[in-house]
Amino acid sequence: MHILNLIRWKNLLMIALVQLLVRYALFNAVAVDTTLDTPHFLLLILATLCIAAGGYIINDIYDVETDTVNKPELVIIDKHISEKNANALYITLTFIGALIGFYLANSIGRPQFFGFFVIIAALLYVYSTSLKRIAVVGNIVVSALVSSSLLIVGVFELLPAITEQNQNVQATLFEILADFGIFAFLINFIREIVKDIQDVDGDYNSEMRTLPIILGKNRTAKIAFGLTIASIILIVYYVNAYISMHTEVVIYFLVAVVGPLIYVAIKLFTAEKKNHFKHISLILKIIMLMGMLVMILYWLIF
Repeated sequence: MHILNLIRWKNLLMIALVQLLVRYALFNAVAVDTTLDTPHFLLLILATLCIAAGGYIINDIYDVETDTVNKPELVIIDKHISEKNANALYITLTFIGALIGFYLANSIGRPQFFGFFVIIAALLYVYSTSLKRIAVVGNIVVSALVSSSLLIVGVFELLPAITEQNQNVQATLFEILADFGIFAFLINFIREIVKDIQDVDGDYNSEMRTLPIILGKNRTAKIAFGLTIASIILIVYYVNAYISMHTEVVIYFLVAVVGPLIYVAIKLFTAEKKNHFKHISLILKIIMLMGMLVMILYWLIF
């Protein structure tokens, strides 16, 4: 059970669910051509999960000091699993993920696509060892990595299947997928800032330079508030501009995404204690999931 908690099995399930939604809901909403058969698509999911799990492990290895202050009850490294074994598990999972990625890239005749797995694995390591200590930079990198778990499905499924006859449809689907990727980036970016506020004490002891340490908790919360308002405006604009003709989808976005984001904005404006920011972080995670679930409506309606 400690190993499952170390690799954040709940987060891994969410990644797998979103990738399945992209392939079997979003892409099935229209007659789009895909590249991978079911076994190879499942391998793509496995490769993503292995590299993501490795990223969670290496992050925990370098976060022991910080986590001991911020969430001592959740510390696993050196408490339930030795650092040596954790490092071995990180190397094994990352190697397996990269190896599967190498096989998939060559199996579709695009060996250069293997680079995506290498870059993602490298960024996860660099983020854990140094980038997360730099204000904003670490937040941007980890949010981009979250977004990449969606985009990599489009890269492997849509791009190799492009022909002169279907390029408009393929491009349109990739643009829609990119919109979901931007949504994931924005919500996760806000959540990372909120988590930095929540973890400010441990981060300060570890000599990190996050926004709350540089600007203070209150100012950083106001920045997160502003980003939330900006995200609400962008989502409302997107819904009105591109899917306003589909009443069911509009209602879903308003109830499941915009409404909760307004709630988050209100909470951010008044939040002061650590448990307030922990609650906001949880709501943002739920909002991201609800935003991804709209793909089911795309499949049912379009």
